[in-house]
Amino acid sequence: MHSTHYAQLDEPLWPLMNKFYRAHQSSMKAVRDAQLWVARRDEIIAALCLRPVSGGHWLTGLFVDPACREQGVAAALIAEAVKGLELPVWLFCHPDLRGFYERRGFTFDPPMPYAMVERLSRYARSKPMIAMGLEPLVRSTADNV
Repeated sequence: MHSTHYAQLDEPLWPLMNKFYRAHQSSMKAVRDAQLWVARRDEIIAALCLRPVSGGHWLTGLFVDPACREQGVAAALIAEAVKGLELPVWLFCHPDLRGFYERRGFTFDPPMPYAMVERLSRYARSKPMIAMGLEPLVRSTADNV
């Protein structure tokens, strides 16, 4: 098996992310005002967008090539994308994915800025959707002694 490389996608390569989504008939799209993260073997095998929003970040567009699922790719990609962030990360997902995100440190129904609550309300009108949140790891000076 090839090794997997996780990295932020450089801006000139952003079209590759949309090509990846289209190749898998996903309706997801790369978001221009976001950090675009990918997992690669020879080609992109997973992608996500990390978009700055008021008071934190919004994780969207997480998609893993079906042939590469159940291999820890999504978990590793999320971990790399959120590493070192000093603000919370929120995402919206189908209720069936709650356990997946909880195993990655996200909590159900986190406090969110009004703009995110409003956005979730709009999305939830057309499909089942819940909010999950990940607080940044804050280490006190006592932890470092």
